[in-house]
Amino acid sequence: MKTITRFFLLAFVVAMQYATAQTARVQVIHNSADLAAATVDVYLNETLLIDDFAFRTASPFVDAPAGTAITFSVAPANSTSVSQSIFSVDTTLTAGEKYIVVANGIVSATGYSPSQPFNLFVYPMAREEATQEANTDVLVFHGATDAPTVDVQAVGAGTIVDDLAYSTYQGYLELPANNYTLSVATADGQTIVASYAAPLETLGLGGQALTVLASGFLNPANNSNGPAFGLWAALPAGGSLVELPAAQLSTDGFSTNNFAIYPNPASSEINIFKDNAIAGSVLIYDSFGRNVISAEGNRVDVSGLSNGIYFVEANESTATVKQKLIIKK
Repeated sequence: MKTITRFFLLAFVVAMQYATAQTARVQVIHNSADLAAATVDVYLNETLLIDDFAFRTASPFVDAPAGTAITFSVAPANSTSVSQSIFSVDTTLTAGEKYIVVANGIVSATGYSPSQPFNLFVYPMAREEATQEANTDVLVFHGATDAPTVDVQAVGAGTIVDDLAYSTYQGYLELPANNYTLSVATADGQTIVASYAAPLETLGLGGQALTVLASGFLNPANNSNGPAFGLWAALPAGGSLVELPAAQLSTDGFSTNNFAIYPNPASSEINIFKDNAIAGSVLIYDSFGRNVISAEGNRVDVSGLSNGIYFVEANESTATVKQKLIIKK
């Protein structure tokens, strides 16, 4: 709270300096998981804009000068002037536009693999509120330096983010303000990295816009034992990012060598074999546990299913076996 209050005071000073100039709206998010950058100072030109800016916190949206060249700089915590900055970027903002700026990457010379260089990643056309009151508008940013290109799948909504590479944004998703389970998968959709709860309805986020960031390291041991991977949300009002809690999907018994599904991922039809023979009755469930398909035999039409994760259950008189199925069209 102290940092955010200080930010408002500093932002007011900056706004007064540019009171007669055109302005844009800017939010800054600190997502650099490098321990050497755990707390930094942010300058706008010569003015200290954010003092002691902590990892996984965000500023609120504030006015910044537009139509003229400005410089954002990042310096170590407790710096005394912009001359101590370790990174600077020059930009010219468009009057009336809104921007999200994510500080991300590695500043240390050693101890991190891969060492993605520190940078400020800018997204124009940002939003401070949802376009519809019943929705939550979600901007997604891939900021995990050791994570591969990923998909994000939402139970009930299919693949909502496709092939998102490090340091890139997925434009705003206008989602009904429901509660979701989000799964982060490899780009081929076959390996689920982790699953998270996104309780948009429970948190009362209808009508709001937010930024969800992939944050931290998949392998902390290769990255100076830094913070672990997770999904974190920044709200327009700023403050500490909100962690999306882990939502583990049960996979008990899902890896069964004698139960085969192909193709997997699938788009239109799957073939199912158990012990190299035709399976008996087949039930397919969505991630809510709802039975969406009941069939017999080894060939099942899945063309009516939306993109996402499903669970296939093959029943025989002596045993029931299960396997995970990914639908990707």
